[in-house]
Amino acid sequence: MSTIYGQDITDALRYSQDEIQGTARFRALSGAFGALGGDMSAVSINPAGSAVFSQSHASFSLSNAEVSNDTRYFNGLGSSSESNFDIHQGGASFVFASNSDSPWKKFTIGVAYERTNNFDDNWFAFGTNTNSSNFNNTIGSYFFDYADGLRLDEISAFPGEGLNQAYQEIGSAYGFGNQQAFLGFESFIIDPEVDADDNTTYFLNLAEGNFDHDYTKTSTGYNGKISFNVAAQYEENLYLGLNLNSHFIDYQRSTLLFEENFNGSDVDFIEFENNLSTTGTGFSFQLGGILKLSQEFRVGLTYDSPTWYTIEEETTQYLGTDGINGFIEINPQVVNLFPEYKIQTPAKITGSLAYIFEKQGLISFDYSRKDYSKTEFRPTSDPAFADENNFISNTLTDASTYRLGGEYKHKQFSFRGGYRFEESPYANGVTVGDLNGYSLGLGYNFGNTKLDITYDQSERSFETPLYSLGLIDTVSIDRTNSNITLSLSFNI
Repeated sequence: MSTIYGQDITDALRYSQDEIQGTARFRALSGAFGALGGDMSAVSINPAGSAVFSQSHASFSLSNAEVSNDTRYFNGLGSSSESNFDIHQGGASFVFASNSDSPWKKFTIGVAYERTNNFDDNWFAFGTNTNSSNFNNTIGSYFFDYADGLRLDEISAFPGEGLNQAYQEIGSAYGFGNQQAFLGFESFIIDPEVDADDNTTYFLNLAEGNFDHDYTKTSTGYNGKISFNVAAQYEENLYLGLNLNSHFIDYQRSTLLFEENFNGSDVDFIEFENNLSTTGTGFSFQLGGILKLSQEFRVGLTYDSPTWYTIEEETTQYLGTDGINGFIEINPQVVNLFPEYKIQTPAKITGSLAYIFEKQGLISFDYSRKDYSKTEFRPTSDPAFADENNFISNTLTDASTYRLGGEYKHKQFSFRGGYRFEESPYANGVTVGDLNGYSLGLGYNFGNTKLDITYDQSERSFETPLYSLGLIDTVSIDRTNSNITLSLSFNI
């Protein structure tokens, strides 16, 4: 059980962001559904949306999602893509009409599942790192930075002790940071200035120069939620609703770096692998309303509470080096179990407008705002989390999202399109860039049953550091997400 946390800003942001998911009709309008309702995924944006149904309703959706990445790392260019097929949405809402003279015309209850983010992704980057200032262009600086200031007897194996056993016991006694320093010391990447237990200064066994890197990152998993919805219609023009949301996380990530140099170093080859497995659960709620200002014009307002996550993580590592000391392999086959921790993601406010052209079509607009700098690791009394939260508040910022969608109906057919723009959650606007996306969809109404299909695509650029410490040079990534979604919806 490691006693020092390894979480950072990327973990916090990963679970704070949602992607456009849901039914094909919802995606065809780029999610601009806050003032419309009448769709199971619209309920995930505004819980009052279920009260717009005139009768009980159900839907489920499946999609083929493709992620493409074009990378640039110094003089190297890379390209990769992958796709997956999955059922990502399903739910039902039950309508109970009032038989009395009460101003409350009807009530609805419902349950819905949606995958709110897809973590399936892979990319690679390779090139010659020429940024030789302070040896920050080698993975050796990662181990050096962790070792700096630590006692030698707290990052090294005892005489006669196996490396696997030492790795495990150092993690249990001192935590993740000491383990990283141990890997660097026992593989001869770093050496102490003085061979004494109380030594706290080290040097790199790597000569200054250029370093060739080949880096791969692969991730799988998803973030999903189950929503329990209640809503009501008051008089003819007001709809009110509440969602209670249960969230869950399943995320796996693997990174692998090969480094080689021809600088006359004691160590001229390094292979470093890290694997992470994350599971978590969370809770949030939503309050929303839709008001018909006229038969054609509607407005909506939704408050999304923070999501309170409880998360567990485990890691494994492998390190191999080659050089004047021969091939050194440290393969502990030890699973590091991190202490359970909590993340509070920021709240969100969404305002919506919609105009209905009788039975011919509609146009809808949503505006959302979320302050990512309010993301917090908890408990905040933990010094490491307090430092990271301070870094988050100074690095992330509030971001707006704009969604615009339209629909035109001709006989049984519906033609749809949408556009969305999402600002960067980073104050520098570069680490994660702005998102642009568009969507096109087609629907056919069989009567009680509707079949919808949509294609949507979004693009976003990233400047991603290879590691959070030491080797922090960035990979430039241009990412394109493409989805084909098919939905079947029907009245019950």
